[in-house]
Amino acid sequence: MYEERPARLAGAFVWRRDTGTAGAAGPGTRPVLPDGCMDLIWADGRLLVAGPDTTAYVPRDPAAHYAGVRFAPGEAPGVLGVEASALRDRRVDLAELWGARTARGLADRVSGAPDRAAALEELVLRRAAEAPAPDPLLRAVVARLRAGRPVGATADELGIGARQLHRRSLAAFGYGPKTLARILRLRRALDLVTSGVPAAEAAARAGCTDQAHLAREMRSLTGLTVGGYVAGPRSA
Repeated sequence: MYEERPARLAGAFVWRRDTGTAGAAGPGTRPVLPDGCMDLIWADGRLLVAGPDTTAYVPRDPAAHYAGVRFAPGEAPGVLGVEASALRDRRVDLAELWGARTARGLADRVSGAPDRAAALEELVLRRAAEAPAPDPLLRAVVARLRAGRPVGATADELGIGARQLHRRSLAAFGYGPKTLARILRLRRALDLVTSGVPAAEAAARAGCTDQAHLAREMRSLTGLTVGGYVAGPRSA
């Protein structure tokens, strides 16, 4: 079972997932697709940080119970104190970032809470209140790329050079703006397809040149097919 809700932190979501039993991933495990985001995750008593993905992720040894906060693209580095590129395609114990004693204490606090997802959200809110304010330029980059604006036009409109945009994107998103744009475009298309829009129409509305372009992007960024993903389990 998977459920999520908007968090009290701007642009973030709080989620929880119960698989019933811990152990090797089974055939019903739904892959996590790239979305430009990072997560702070409680998993059976451990606190983990999920870095930005560049391909589909399937846990090899999933926990039975999860709670998580998924940050908006570019927001996690300021809260967690680590550049996104350092965690690209990685899941790391929070102890690597905040120290074993601090991470263990926080994990125990979340584990003992009646609502672990809410406790994790409170942890993030306290940390965010002490962190530097989010960079409005990076938020503007995400908004423009999410709306389908080209990377070059986005840089020009925001008055930032291509090299600087790439450097700041690596730190905030974990990859360059072109990769982020591709990921956001793919997510737009998949949201449309899963809501019942035919794939060819979804591809056009999302900004792909045609359905074949969407299929290539899906394969390149996830290793999956659009049809296979849509027909898969809905547990996550």
